[in-house]
Amino acid sequence: MNSRLTLRTAGLLTIAPLLWAGNAIVGRLVHDLVPPMTLNFLRWLLALGILLPLAGPVFGRDSGLWRHWRRYALLGLLGVGMYNALQYLALQTSTPINVTLVAAGMPVWMMATGWLFFGASVSRKQMIGAVLSIGGVLVVLARGEWHHLMELRLVAGDLFMILATIAWSLYSWLLIRTSEPAELKSNWASFLVAQVGFGVAWSGLFAAGEWAFTDAVIHWNGTLLAALVYVAIGPAIIAFRCWGAGVQQAGPAIGAFFSNLTPLFAALMSSAFLGEAPHIYHGIAFALIVGGIVVSSRRAS
Repeated sequence: MNSRLTLRTAGLLTIAPLLWAGNAIVGRLVHDLVPPMTLNFLRWLLALGILLPLAGPVFGRDSGLWRHWRRYALLGLLGVGMYNALQYLALQTSTPINVTLVAAGMPVWMMATGWLFFGASVSRKQMIGAVLSIGGVLVVLARGEWHHLMELRLVAGDLFMILATIAWSLYSWLLIRTSEPAELKSNWASFLVAQVGFGVAWSGLFAAGEWAFTDAVIHWNGTLLAALVYVAIGPAIIAFRCWGAGVQQAGPAIGAFFSNLTPLFAALMSSAFLGEAPHIYHGIAFALIVGGIVVSSRRAS
């Protein structure tokens, strides 16, 4: 792992939150059409179908995957089965802006997870970067006027997003452990398929429980089909590929600061959909978030 931030790595870590911002909006848009666990299962099942032609042999009998199946089962549970399902579950009762508010604690959770479970140190620059980054998120949520923050109300779904954030922190730290065979490490599709394969099994189990214990129903229409295509290709395949590559280069702690670009992108997308022009506070928020990234990423220089 190289903790220095290059332009290429910054680009990879920026693409992921851009696509995840769209994921939050789309997830809220279709929350009345499909149950959350089922949406997550269908999303990853479609993604697996797209990826298999690129890395089908990874599940072969002689594949090195099976010597490390516990690692990939855990990655699939945390990154595919839990994080996305909990996010969609949160969007059933919470709004995208509340979900992004809760997720703004990602840098703190990432640093705490690294310190508690992976022996990572926390520097003063990282703490300063976290304050700047979260401050930028608050500027977006306040829409430039701090009294708007008092209007935000946390609901039950926000607890699910806290759990999702913790799961993603553990997932990101596990990504930098590169003990897998060379045939998996050298092929991004194989590395991702190994995770997604187990993740589909986990998400399928969760979806089965949803249908067994709730009044689950799917309302198929063009909007849902388009949403499935987007969340399977963009926030799933492309974002996971970019995030995985970026985290392995820069480290989970630095990557966490980029995740705080998600609410900024979500606000800009919402403005675009509503026909509103960007405001000056978007620029202020962007400067604070990027400032947090710059400060935190210079800890090893």
